[in-house]
Amino acid sequence: MIEIRAEMQADFKDIHEITESAFKDRPYADGDEHELIEKLRSVQALTLSLVAVDSGQLVGQITFSPATLSSGSQPWFALGPVSVLPSRQGEGVGSKLINEGLRQIQELGALGCILTGDPDYYSRFGFDFSPQNVPENEPVEYFMLKVLKGQSPDGKFSFHGAFYGEDA
Repeated sequence: MIEIRAEMQADFKDIHEITESAFKDRPYADGDEHELIEKLRSVQALTLSLVAVDSGQLVGQITFSPATLSSGSQPWFALGPVSVLPSRQGEGVGSKLINEGLRQIQELGALGCILTGDPDYYSRFGFDFSPQNVPENEPVEYFMLKVLKGQSPDGKFSFHGAFYGEDA
C-alpha cells in the first residue's frame, strides 16, 4: 500500500534520482527538474514536498512552491515537478501525490495552482489551459491552471525565481 507523507532529509538522494529518471527525454521538461527541487529547498521556497512510499521504498515525489500573479492576489502555488519511478508509472502513484498535494495547499488557503506539464495528464485533475496568464518564458501549449477558490485570475503568473536559476 502506498503511503503519502512529507519528505524527510533521508529522502533527498532518492528524490534526486527518481526525478532525474522520470523527466529524462520529456518534451515539456528542461532536464534539470531534480536540481530545481534542491534549489527550491535551499532558498526555502519549497512550500510542500510529499513523497510516495511503497513497502519502505520511495517511488514518487511532488513539489509545490509559491507562484506570484501580477495583480497581487495570493496565495497561488506552482505544482512541479511531480516524479514517479519509471517502473511504477501508470499505477496511480502520481495521481495520489497530486490529489493529496492539492488538498494540502487548499488547506493553506491557496487560490489556485499553476504548472507547466503534459495537458493530457493534468486535465484529469481539473487543470485547464490559461493562455492569458502564461508566465514569460513558459510554453503556452504546456501552461495550465486550476482555480481552487474564487474566480479566474487576472494578470500574468510567475514561477519562483529558482525555476530560472535565480537565488531568490
